[in-house]
Amino acid sequence: MAGLACLAAGAAMAQAVQLAMLDRLEPGTWELRARDGRRTERVCLDDGRRLIQLRHPNLPCRQFVVEDEANAVTVHYTCNGQGSGRTHLRFESPRLVQIESQGVASKLPFDFVAEARRIGSCGTS
Repeated sequence: MAGLACLAAGAAMAQAVQLAMLDRLEPGTWELRARDGRRTERVCLDDGRRLIQLRHPNLPCRQFVVEDEANAVTVHYTCNGQGSGRTHLRFESPRLVQIESQGVASKLPFDFVAEARRIGSCGTS
C-alpha cells in the first residue's frame, strides 16, 4: 500500500513539472495575432496552459504531451465528440509566444499560426 502511495506522489510531482515552460508566461490579457494578418483576438490568461486548447476552450480534453522542452511544448489533445487538435508553442519571453495549432473544432478543420503577446492586465486592456 505504501508503494502505491509513493507511485501516486511521484506521478503527481512529474505532472506538476510537465509543461513548465507555460508556467513562465505572465498572467494577463494576451493578444493573439494571426500570421496572415486577418485575425486578432484577445484572451485573459491566468495560466499559460489555456493556450494549448484555443479552439476548444474550457472543454475537458485528453492531452498527450509530444514535446516538453525548456523553450517549446507540443501537445496533441482529443475532446470526446468535440474534435481534437495539436498545438506547438515556442517561448520567446514571459510576454511573447509563437503558436502553431491545427485540428478539428465544431466539425470544421482549423489551422493557424499566431504570435501571442501580453498587452496588460485582465480587464484593463
